[in-house]
Formats: sequence, structure tokens, C-alpha cells
Amino acid sequence: MGLRTGARHRLSQIYLRSDLIILGLGVMIGAGIFNVAGRQAHATAGPGVILSFMIAGIAALLAALCFAELSSTLPTSGSAYTFTYVIFGEVWAWIIGWALVLEMELAAAVVARAWSLYAAGTLKGLGITIPEPFAGMVGQPEGFDLFALFILVVLTATVALGARIGLRALWFMVIAKLVAIGLVIVVGFKHFNPANIADLVVPSQTGTVTPDTVLGALTGTTSSFGWFGIFAAAPAITFAYLGFDIVATASEEAEDAPRSVPQGMIRSLAIATVLYIAVAVVMVGMVRYDKIDPKTPLPSAFQTAGEGFMPHVIGLGAVLGLTTVILVLLVGQTRVIFSMARDGLLPGGLAEISKGFRTPTKATLFIGAVAIVISQVVPVLTLEQMVVIGTLFAFLFVAAGTIAMRYTMPDLPRGFRVPMMPVLPVLSIAATLWLMVNLSIQTWIYFLIWMAVGLAIYLLYGRKHSILAPEVYTGKRRGRHAR
Repeated sequence: MGLRTGARHRLSQIYLRSDLIILGLGVMIGAGIFNVAGRQAHATAGPGVILSFMIAGIAALLAALCFAELSSTLPTSGSAYTFTYVIFGEVWAWIIGWALVLEMELAAAVVARAWSLYAAGTLKGLGITIPEPFAGMVGQPEGFDLFALFILVVLTATVALGARIGLRALWFMVIAKLVAIGLVIVVGFKHFNPANIADLVVPSQTGTVTPDTVLGALTGTTSSFGWFGIFAAAPAITFAYLGFDIVATASEEAEDAPRSVPQGMIRSLAIATVLYIAVAVVMVGMVRYDKIDPKTPLPSAFQTAGEGFMPHVIGLGAVLGLTTVILVLLVGQTRVIFSMARDGLLPGGLAEISKGFRTPTKATLFIGAVAIVISQVVPVLTLEQMVVIGTLFAFLFVAAGTIAMRYTMPDLPRGFRVPMMPVLPVLSIAATLWLMVNLSIQTWIYFLIWMAVGLAIYLLYGRKHSILAPEVYTGKRRGRHAR
């Protein structure tokens, strides 16, 4: 690993175990905690959405256990990209790295757009009027948006100025949004009606549909409510948990990484799961599932209950939640790009550490600039599933890599071991495939095009500049990575 983590390209250690938990909560809990339960209960699972959250939590935990073992064995920056590099080789590592670029870069742009919509709505709810010259430039789903530009510029600068500055800001915002979620749970339970969840599994409704997802194309039918509906809601809910894998990108910067990273990852996922389930119980307990407003589930429920101040709390909590999601995405994406550049697969300048800030400032500014362009030019809110498929593709390789590494490198020290090997990793692969077949056919087509472009870039650039290329490895080619 010496070639990959030379002193000139190594990140400083700044994260404690508690910081990693905050990092995980920062990215896993966004605005979705306030609406996903209501939407899935209304359209798909009924009050059984509570069970859907439990199933989704188990699926996420299976993947997290695999990430935990590999991050404890290979505690360096890059997460699934680095794991794949060591276990399966450079070509597969590039493919996974390219999938992670898709996940995090597009996610930052999508969440920035969502942040703008929530911020504009929150200001309106508080009676704050946007000045007329700017009214058409904020809270827009497409085209130029001033709020989306603003949040990406501010958070990119925060990450570029130093990880400690970003960490302090993250702590403050995560605590603030946890307070908002706590208020939702406490106030919501005051209006809890046990009759609304007396029958968790409501009668199913089955019908023929035009195939949209891969699963729909295979079966030709869809089903709402009943046990099928409960399981059908789980994929959409699992998407809300995605992001715990970004904690692994901080391994190189974490103290006692073989132990602290797995613990931070699993504990943050456990906390997030408990909070999501608690909000789901409040949601379906306050309003009967068929009476829920799918557009604004929780705000409308609290308004009906006479708690007029709670929609403002939810709005502020959503804005804070989305802010931390963007911040952690930028941190994670920077570390992936940094690792790929350090291996020569991307231009070497992206692997440089700023002497003043001790962070990969060039990589941060680069990914921030790309996210800004994407958010302003591409209709990103229609491409949310592209974020998901990139993540799930990486999950497959991590689960498979956990099994492979046990057999090919059994003597490597591990700070954490997946129990019941290989049963749990196999279950993780099965759960991930289930989630993937619930994605749209169009998403799969776009993903295959993205991967084809990535493979072409590797063949034209990455393979020639890789530190494993003979002329680079032996120093025959002059360059940053001939060291």
C-alpha cells in the first residue's frame, strides 16, 4: 500500500469515533425522514410501512456489515473503490470508482435542487418574501437556481478550507436537525391513535401495469398493500438509508480506523433506523393511511392536529438535513476522486494535499464545480434513481469482496468480522439485487451508457497513467506518480 499512500499524498487523521457517527447521521438523515413514511403508507404499504422500515433497515445493515469488515481491514481513503482495487484489481476498481462518481456527484446536485425547493418553501411559510427580481430564480425544479448555486458554493468552500471546519459545522447542523426530529416524535405521539395501526397488513390490491421497472417487466403486474406492498415499499425506503458507505471514505482520516470506522458506520445506521421507524410510527399513528396527504404528509398531519408551529419545525429540519447531506457527499466524493488520482487513474493534481489546509483542495474545488454545473444545466430531479443504482452496484462488489478476501487473504488483521460468513454477505447480495430490479428500465439504460463512457475513459487515459503501468511503476515516464 506504500505506493498508494505516500507521505506527500496522505490525509491527516482528524475523525474520532463520535465524529464518524455524526458523519453517518449527516448523510443518512435528510428531508426524506419527514415524507417517505407518509408517501409509502398512502400508496403502497398502509400502516405496514412500519414493517417496511424494519425490512429496509435489515437490508442496509447487511451491506453495512460488509463495508465494516473491509474498512477495518483496508483503512484507507476511497471506500468501495479501494476495496475493489485490492481484491479484484484495477479495472474493476475503476468501474466501481466510476459508479461512485455517478452516485455522489449526481446526488450532490439533486440534493442541492431539493434544498432550494425546501428553503424557498420554508421562507414562504415563515412569511418571508423573496424580492421580485430573484423570485423566479429560487426554488426552481429546472434551469438556473440561485439557492442551489449558493448552497453548493458555500459548502464546497467549507470542505476546501479544511476538514475540521466542515466537521464543526456538521456537528452543529446534525444536532439541530436531531432536535427537530425529536420534536416531531414527541409532539406527534400526543396525537397518536392506536386504531390507525390496529391492522398493520391491509388487504392487497393487484392490477396489470405497463412495465416500468425490471421487476414489472418480468411479472407484468404490481401490487399495493398486503405483504407484497410491505415488501414493495422496502426498496424506496432503503434508499433513505443509503449513505452510510460514505463513512468508509473517511477511514484514512480516522483515529484507530480498524475499530472506529466499523463502529461509527454501524452505530450511525442503527440510530438512523430507530429515528426513521419512530417517525413512521408517528406518521401512521396520527392519520389513517388512506387519509394521508402524499405531497406534505407530516406538515398536513400536524396542521390537522392543531399544531400549527410544527410545519415550520419540519421545514427548518428538512433544510438542515439536506445541508448536511450535501456537505458529507462533497467530503466523500473528494476522497474517492483523491484516491483514484493517487493511483494515477485521474490527473495527478487531484491527489495533491494543500499545505495550508491539509486537504485535497483541488479535488474539492473540481467536484464542487462539476456539481454546480450539473445542478444548473441538467434536470437532476428526474435522475434520482441514477444515484441509487450507482450505490447499489458498489454494494454488490463489497459484499462479494468480503467473501473473496476471507479466502484469498485470510491472515490479514481485521478490526471487525462479518458474522455467519458467508451467509450474511450472500443475503446482502440478494437484498441488493432485489432493490436493483425495482429500479426503472430507463435508469438501467442510462447506467449502462454511463459505465460504457467510464470504460472508454479508463482505456484512453487511466490504463496508461496508472501507477501499475510498467513505465510509470518503474519511473521510466516522468510524472507525479513515478515515485
